[in-house]
Amino acid sequence: MNTFAHMKYLFTTLAIVLSSFLAVHAQAPALGGPSVQSDPDAKKLLDQVSTRFKGYQSVKAGFTLTIENADGKVDGKKTGTVAMKGTKYRISLPGQEIFCDGNNTWSYDKSSNEVKIDKVDPTAHAITPQTLLTNFYDKDYLYKLNGTVPVNGKSAQEIELTPNDKTKPFFKVLVYVSRLTKNIVSTKVFQKNGTHFTYTLNSFTPNSPAVKDEDFVFDQKKYPGVDVVDLR
Repeated sequence: MNTFAHMKYLFTTLAIVLSSFLAVHAQAPALGGPSVQSDPDAKKLLDQVSTRFKGYQSVKAGFTLTIENADGKVDGKKTGTVAMKGTKYRISLPGQEIFCDGNNTWSYDKSSNEVKIDKVDPTAHAITPQTLLTNFYDKDYLYKLNGTVPVNGKSAQEIELTPNDKTKPFFKVLVYVSRLTKNIVSTKVFQKNGTHFTYTLNSFTPNSPAVKDEDFVFDQKKYPGVDVVDLR
């Protein structure tokens, strides 16, 4: 898998996590039509999470990505940061950065010192935070509350998400909500190929004054000699 394909793959899984992490501010009615119902206890918990998120103008968080293979062995770990404000976001991983100002995306690879620029298409079906924020819960998933489990030594409630679309590359997402803060603290994505991606939040700062609009735009002057591939 080439570098940019790998970046896109990691970003896809992170977008799933971001959407489960942030999209709960949207309405979460019963999913899949009148004949299929989600767990009302899970909905109640998501509503509590939603209440906290409705007041956030921006979010800045640090996370650890753990990748496990089909045998349950850890293939690698990455630490990164994510910032979001409205339709804008910035994802930073070692050697990789993705910027989006709501209109354009910049995918930067440090090893090749190359950035690819794409236009955001709001009508496309690409997995991005801004598209998932509007339709993630109320159209795409069923959810249920599994119970209480420890996450990093603290008590968390586990919500299981199952995609209605069975052609997706993953078949299950587990979301862990802190019993104390009612914030989502970890998410695990189960790929059909056996790979598991676990994103655990190490820090979480709502309404951070450090989140500024210019952070979501790739500043070419800060990357001397960068090769720009404009795909717009």
